[in-house]
Amino acid sequence: MRVEVTAPYIELHTGPGRGYPIFYVAERGEWVEILKRKTDWFKVRTTRGKQGWVTRTQIEQTQFAEGQPLILHDAGRDDYNQRRWELGALGGNFDGADSVTVYGGYAFAPTLAAELSLAQVLGTFSDSLMLNVNLVAQPFPEWRVSPFFTLGSGVIHTDPQVTLVQSQSRLDGTTHVGIGLRTHLARRLLLRAEYNNYVIYQDRDTNQEISEWKIGCAVFF
Repeated sequence: MRVEVTAPYIELHTGPGRGYPIFYVAERGEWVEILKRKTDWFKVRTTRGKQGWVTRTQIEQTQFAEGQPLILHDAGRDDYNQRRWELGALGGNFDGADSVTVYGGYAFAPTLAAELSLAQVLGTFSDSLMLNVNLVAQPFPEWRVSPFFTLGSGVIHTDPQVTLVQSQSRLDGTTHVGIGLRTHLARRLLLRAEYNNYVIYQDRDTNQEISEWKIGCAVFF
């Protein structure tokens, strides 16, 4: 996409941030080609072959060949419904212990996604680190507040901190099912809350069932 500079000038930085130095100034009447966007920074190439990054405020001071000004729209519902990548962090409760989870997901379709999550559980008598791979089904992606369902498996590493008898760290397999809600907040930000029921396969006669709830925010691309 090529646009013409209508401001007295726009400044090209060496990178997408004000901490990067200005190395070139494109003056009024010069044409630039917009190559890609990174948040509120735009990589452009001038007719002289100079490539650099311009702020959103300055790139909006350009126009198309027909004289129509460049108007940028923030990410909205359409972008949310068509998202592919999602990265987020959640906090909550894992069987009475505080937990923090970070995750990344990829949507194969609006109704189906795969996720990889890593959770740190901080308990009174032990700490745990849990890694899970999940399938996420979202049957009504067009709803403002949309329910989703998860099915996954993984491993949990438990490190006892205080015990009455000597105990060693252990690594156990897990499976879980869950239900949750997500909603678009603004721009590229969404809110997510979920409840999961885990089965931990221990080297004992019986397996352990644990409930977890958590809530947090994520960004999408």
